[in-house]
Amino acid sequence: MSLLGRISRRLLPRTLCAAPGIGFSTGAAAQLAVNPEHPIAPIIRESPDRVKWDYRGQRRIVPLGQWCPKIAVDAYVAPNVVLAGQVVVYDGASVWNGAVLRGDLNKISVGFCSNVQERSVIHAAWSSPTGLSAETSIDRYVTIGAYSLLRSCTIEPECIIGQHSILMEGSLVETHSILEAGSVVPPGRRIPSGELWSGNPAKFVRTLTYDEILEIPKLAVAINDLCQSYMSEFLPYSTVYLELEKLKSSMGISL
Repeated sequence: MSLLGRISRRLLPRTLCAAPGIGFSTGAAAQLAVNPEHPIAPIIRESPDRVKWDYRGQRRIVPLGQWCPKIAVDAYVAPNVVLAGQVVVYDGASVWNGAVLRGDLNKISVGFCSNVQERSVIHAAWSSPTGLSAETSIDRYVTIGAYSLLRSCTIEPECIIGQHSILMEGSLVETHSILEAGSVVPPGRRIPSGELWSGNPAKFVRTLTYDEILEIPKLAVAINDLCQSYMSEFLPYSTVYLELEKLKSSMGISL
């Protein structure tokens, strides 16, 4: 057995030096030839074709018990968004980078062609102080600005919630209304239709003009058009696009 070991150690350096495809450095091969009794560990080089995954352990879809988030086929949800529990994202809606929709206590819905922008947090409580449903409901053509916080509130169709706004339990924003950036809506407060509110706590500023009301759904549609370009570049269920890029490159087709 010891004789076999000595023979294999003597043949190993010659084999490693002679094999052109193995990723050993010249210095390592030379040291193996000089000192065959104590060979050093081989240097393994990473293949250039290997996909480098940046895995941080974040899950986009988090089922809780019998509840699993539901996303429409043509809805866009960014890769680093967290959807947990009773969350429904309807057709044409978009949830942008870093947003968290936590439906562990009650239901959260994002309506048709609405958007929840970056770093927003949406939650739902067990119950509402108004006695109404404690669900967080975002209807169609609603724009939720970045860094907003919504909890057990109702937003009717065609509204704009400015960035850094806070809507507390039981608050209601009626259709064709706008909240300016940084507004805080206390629990149970109602924002009437067709009005602009601002401040902490939010107070009436003025009535919206007809042209301003027409611009509200246009903003939601523009953001929906923007998310289409993101969807065309993002394939959430496969890496087949890597093989397609290799095939195009081999055939001389511009990527």
